[in-house]
Amino acid sequence: MTIKKSALALSIGAALLAGGAQAQENKLYLFNWTEYMDPEIIEAFEAKHDVEVVQNYFNSLPEMLSKLQAGGVSQYDIIVPSNYYVPRLIKTGLVQPLDKSKLPNFDNLMEQFKDPAFDPGGEYTAAYQWGTTGVVYNSETFPDAPKSWSLLFDPEVNPEYPFALMGDGQVNLGGACAYLGHGYDCTDPEGWKEAARLLIETKNRETFSGFSDGTPQLQQLARGVTHAGLTYNGDYLYFKEEDPETFASLEFMIPDEGAEMWVDSMMITAEAPNPDLAHQFIDFILDAEVGAQLSNFNYYASPNAAAEPFLDEVLTQPPVQPTEADMERLRFTPSLEGESLQVFQQLWSEVQSR
Repeated sequence: MTIKKSALALSIGAALLAGGAQAQENKLYLFNWTEYMDPEIIEAFEAKHDVEVVQNYFNSLPEMLSKLQAGGVSQYDIIVPSNYYVPRLIKTGLVQPLDKSKLPNFDNLMEQFKDPAFDPGGEYTAAYQWGTTGVVYNSETFPDAPKSWSLLFDPEVNPEYPFALMGDGQVNLGGACAYLGHGYDCTDPEGWKEAARLLIETKNRETFSGFSDGTPQLQQLARGVTHAGLTYNGDYLYFKEEDPETFASLEFMIPDEGAEMWVDSMMITAEAPNPDLAHQFIDFILDAEVGAQLSNFNYYASPNAAAEPFLDEVLTQPPVQPTEADMERLRFTPSLEGESLQVFQQLWSEVQSR
């Protein structure tokens, strides 16, 4: 146990000894992505159960993981990681299995989310939201843009306009792999090496503006700082709906070579302060109408089959609900461990440093 973790454990223990146990029982600690929860849902849950929900936020999966490893495993009740981090969280003992007897609404989930490849049988996860990561671009700059990663990776397709890539190394490597014909979900080391070389060449182009997350990229595109990049379909639709004039020229596409489909899930930490309350919260989110309310707020697709009648119409069509053809091209980002994880981390470090 590290000094930092020990200090945290001592401080929590001291709070309990000082009479904080009762207050602790009436609080749920949620660790979620920034701006990913409807405040009205939180208020409704608090009113229903006479509790307080304390929210903390992360902006990346590595940030979430590092905070859990630094003591957050006993500080938070619920976390909301993306699919490819789930096996890592399970194998490192940072999460606990769900008690399905406490989750009657689990049956509301679509079949593919009850038994996902990254968590067979849904033993540890309950799906929260799902979406895609695709290419976003200025349609005035590229009126005849190809439905392809070439808009980012081919200097002949985009020889002069600034563009960006994601901060997530696996998404970038997957996109490069897809463009090179290896498939978005490639895990072959030779394919990875070729993709890493392409990423190094790409980031050394004079028009490359850097690595940034999905929301900042949309804002940069709207201001004309960049003309192409990567973002999430829900973020794209949210800005397009909220400010149609500013984002009028932006278009979102899923490259024909393949791209990422992701699902974020609710999980309970291994040393959650309030696991029973955590189960109540998860079951609350899995309610049909609450599940629809969450998607209507976030502009992301719901994994909740029972929620479909309550969804806003815009969520039942592209870009939130991909076409059948695009669905066939979407893949989950692979979960990495052991030697594969080490190889990826080494390659991504080289991409960032060269």
